[in-house]
Amino acid sequence: MAKTAAAQPQPSCQRWCGNLSVPYPFGTENGCFMESKFFIRCENTNDTLKAFLQNGNVEVLNIDLDGQLRIRGPVASGCYNFSTGLNVNIWSWLSSGQHKISHTRNKLTAIGCDTFALIRGSIGQSYATGCLSSCNEITDLSNGSCSGIGCCQSSIPRGVRDSNITITSQFNNFNILSFSPCSYAFIAEEGAYNFTVSDVNNSNAMTRGFPMILDWTIGNQNCSEAQKDPESYACKENTICHEPEFGDGYLCNCSEGFEGNPYVFNGCEDTDECETLKPCNSTCHNTFGSFYCSCPKGYDGDGLRNGTGCSPKVKHQNDKAPIVQIAVG
Repeated sequence: MAKTAAAQPQPSCQRWCGNLSVPYPFGTENGCFMESKFFIRCENTNDTLKAFLQNGNVEVLNIDLDGQLRIRGPVASGCYNFSTGLNVNIWSWLSSGQHKISHTRNKLTAIGCDTFALIRGSIGQSYATGCLSSCNEITDLSNGSCSGIGCCQSSIPRGVRDSNITITSQFNNFNILSFSPCSYAFIAEEGAYNFTVSDVNNSNAMTRGFPMILDWTIGNQNCSEAQKDPESYACKENTICHEPEFGDGYLCNCSEGFEGNPYVFNGCEDTDECETLKPCNSTCHNTFGSFYCSCPKGYDGDGLRNGTGCSPKVKHQNDKAPIVQIAVG
């Protein structure tokens, strides 16, 4: 079914899918998202509401207005089948639509002791890369180490929108079946996965999927180009436009002194720095988009806790007392 985009969301738009906040430009219903790539499908799965990217099966875990989507990425696996004597490989494929797989926030990770993981794609940019992991004994492995012994990692190329991960084995895991009968590979957000020795033989833990980051932007114009068309320009009042280094399009932020959603009218509201920052050691005055401190009468300084503060005025020696003349008649 065709999805209807909206320059501004309708007041009745649902902004939650279960525990997931869905801020505009994203939306779960017609008339609630800016364009089709921001459509979030909210479904009841086993009595739990889950969010999915557009019409696919990519689960959305978090939406950040700074330009990141956290999703649950798929896992490729390869396991030796004792009855057939062959490796059973399950490859993983991901298409992120018009969003890019973040090359700064993700790593390709492979687990196993006879494992070569290859990742390739052709949407956004054609590429192929991978990593090799091997070991002879389980005692070769170390918790937290992912440098090619039981675990390896590789960077994600810039500007890619899809991934196809396959696993191959040189020896069908034959010499290591007792402790590493399977191999796994996946893209994961840096810091989301930490290798442990037990992972080489823990299919339940390894096949559940791991968080990964997609980068999103508005349109494919830069800020100066987008500002020429005020009707379609996405940054509203009290905002600034900036261009991410990872590709086309632009993003909006609330200006300094404001917070909220920069993509909706009146979405960026004045921050009361006096309450949130408590910057003054005297009297704090909140202003529209800023603040200032004042010192009491008889004191000098900027009034800031991290500045000069407020100090009693110093009486200089050249300050003379007033002269009073008395006339006697």
